[in-house]
Amino acid sequence: MEPITLTTDRLLLRPFVPGDAEALHAACQDPDIQRWTVVPSPYGLADAELFARQVSPGGWQDDSMYNFAVTVRDSGAVAGALGINRRTGPGTYEVGFWTAREHRGLGYTTEAVLCAARWTFASLGGDRLEWRAETGNLASRAVALRAGFRMEGDQRSGVINKGVRRDAWTGALLPSDLDLPGTDVYLPTGTAPAQP
Repeated sequence: MEPITLTTDRLLLRPFVPGDAEALHAACQDPDIQRWTVVPSPYGLADAELFARQVSPGGWQDDSMYNFAVTVRDSGAVAGALGINRRTGPGTYEVGFWTAREHRGLGYTTEAVLCAARWTFASLGGDRLEWRAETGNLASRAVALRAGFRMEGDQRSGVINKGVRRDAWTGALLPSDLDLPGTDVYLPTGTAPAQP
């Protein structure tokens, strides 16, 4: 897929470019980002350059993951990162994100997640957007809840972070949660099928 840019009132979600490597490197020095996400630890400038120059563009090219630099429209500052990744099964995607320390508490990440969710449902034909975070990542869970994700439970050994399996919280957002139509018919448990 050709990379695209999404906008909200305050944000521009755009593909990463090689010039983002220094901002990525600086943000990912934050111990919380290294602790709770799958970025390498320690996180070197070479890691940021690899991500901005190869990993992120490669995901767009092979339609496996769509990574966005979350930037503040007024200043152009990189406030965070957000990725939409294909999961197994048609119409299922997963969202992941981090927020640079100096941009936390402003609602940027929730705004970005909602924008990316709408794009996933409308443009990618998504019918389910999953969120997963290591158990204990309260900041990520708060964003997911504010964005309307419904918590679905705990997974034992649900994520691998830096070579260690850890328990995870999971949740999902459906098109109907955002008053959008789905691609496939969804019949929740206990709902009677429509009569002809």
